[in-house]
Amino acid sequence: MKSPNKSVLSTSTMLGILRDMANGLRNILAEAKLSIPLCILALFFALFASGVIISFRWLITNTFEFTRLTTDDFNADFTDWRVYLPILGALLIWGIAHLTAKQYRRMGIAFVMHRFKMFYGKIPFQTGIGQFFQALTSLVTNFSVGSEGPAIHIAAVSASAMAEKFRLPDNSVRIICASGIAAGIAATFNSPLAAVIFVFEVVIREYRLHYFFPILLSAVIGALTSRLVFGNFQEFAGIDLVHFPIALYPLLFIGGILLGCYVALFSKSLLKLTKINKQWPLRKKLLLAGLLTALIGVFVPEALGSMDLAIHTAVDHQLGLFILATVLIAKSLATIVALGLGIPGGIIGPLFGIGALFGAILATFSILISPDTAQYYGLYVAIGMTVMMGVTLSAPLAALVTLLELTPDANIILPAMFVITPAYLVAFKVLKSQSLFIEQMNIMGLEHFVPAKNQALQKVGVRAVMSQDFIIIESEKEVSPTIYEEKSVSTVISQKSEGTFTHHLGALAAEDMTQIDTQKIALVPDTATLDEVYNHIGHKKAGEVAIYEQDETRIVGIISWKMLEKQIGKENL
Repeated sequence: MKSPNKSVLSTSTMLGILRDMANGLRNILAEAKLSIPLCILALFFALFASGVIISFRWLITNTFEFTRLTTDDFNADFTDWRVYLPILGALLIWGIAHLTAKQYRRMGIAFVMHRFKMFYGKIPFQTGIGQFFQALTSLVTNFSVGSEGPAIHIAAVSASAMAEKFRLPDNSVRIICASGIAAGIAATFNSPLAAVIFVFEVVIREYRLHYFFPILLSAVIGALTSRLVFGNFQEFAGIDLVHFPIALYPLLFIGGILLGCYVALFSKSLLKLTKINKQWPLRKKLLLAGLLTALIGVFVPEALGSMDLAIHTAVDHQLGLFILATVLIAKSLATIVALGLGIPGGIIGPLFGIGALFGAILATFSILISPDTAQYYGLYVAIGMTVMMGVTLSAPLAALVTLLELTPDANIILPAMFVITPAYLVAFKVLKSQSLFIEQMNIMGLEHFVPAKNQALQKVGVRAVMSQDFIIIESEKEVSPTIYEEKSVSTVISQKSEGTFTHHLGALAAEDMTQIDTQKIALVPDTATLDEVYNHIGHKKAGEVAIYEQDETRIVGIISWKMLEKQIGKENL
């Protein structure tokens, strides 16, 4: 029979081993390197985020059975109760927002980008709850918004919240957040490669190898879970794509210029409305959005919803220019009204609808000039969708890959690349348009710029650099000129009620106590990055920072300016 003491000792020993293993894992994750543990964790958190997004999609899909508009007669209809749903939706969204603290009302892709850049992807959990129910309401009540924006926000919150729960280093939390975003996009559109490119092109805005594989694996998980629940589908498989002859490329070039002009007009209108109502009460903005959307829906119901009705209208070869132009203008206005007045939702879905309609108009003009081009109608529609998304979001590569994955034919790639170039140059260089998400952050006063040196330091956790060459003593009275040599350490710390102090002896040759330099030492959590250390000692280029684990009394490491300077040298900063 084992004694109680041995049992207690065994349990204590086991806990110590587990703690050492966890700290060893955190040490690995603190490095700015690709690691198998990081990939495994990304898979685990992506599975959780994908499950949340699948639930979100399932609720939308099943509710749509009752609220989705399916009109095809292109006539004003005052009797269809579904066109008035945006008014009810606005009131419900305000009610949900009213139940959420004011500081958590910001949401969407721009907000996620801000938190990713400035807070390592740590997003308040309350925003995820608010986004889930508010976006669900806006989508099922037929506002002209997409599901991908909420999916990105919800997935980012799900993944980063789990990473924080496990006390992962901040540099790893940022990667996990990006991985969650990729899983969310892939689970929404069944487009894993486009999800990876979107994250790098729009959210991260730089390429790092140790980011790539966790994000790639997460996108795969997102797509697989989507296919498991909803099947393997291609959203735009019904669009007929035919190889476009080189002789007709001049028509595409003209179309690119026109698309660039329309993108600039659309983006500036949306940002202008966002800026005008920035200080308006939330209830006023939401109710106005609901009333205007319902008014548009009464006369042009095809303009409501995310993108389905607009794309269905665009691919109907029998419609004339007047109907296509009417739906295009109405769809654009409905989207500007909804997003500009703060209705929670994404923009990619509506952009696909708007782009499809513009492409259909270009195709119709092309047919009037040359009837033989009728066979390329579907290609014009697909190109319009690609360009509208790619140029508006300043993400041309993500747009190209998205349409490649969502359509059954690669014929779209070359002509779409040809069109997106003049469209982008016209919108951004000639008409001075800006990336929509960047401008939204500017209007909302959300910081997003991080200097290169800080960005580099944020990629390395303190656990990857800290030294354990220190001792902690109970009182300053124990300090003596010989203590450093006796203890064989370079740093001695004494814990006092008013703070933590570090004691320096220079070259360890002090002859008396007056030569000991006593300074208060800053405390940094072991989940922090070197950027936090730099913020404490970078301005004076001297001193040390103590690293603590969970509790400020549990100091586990020291980082000196010399150690930090060495790391800066490795980054060539």
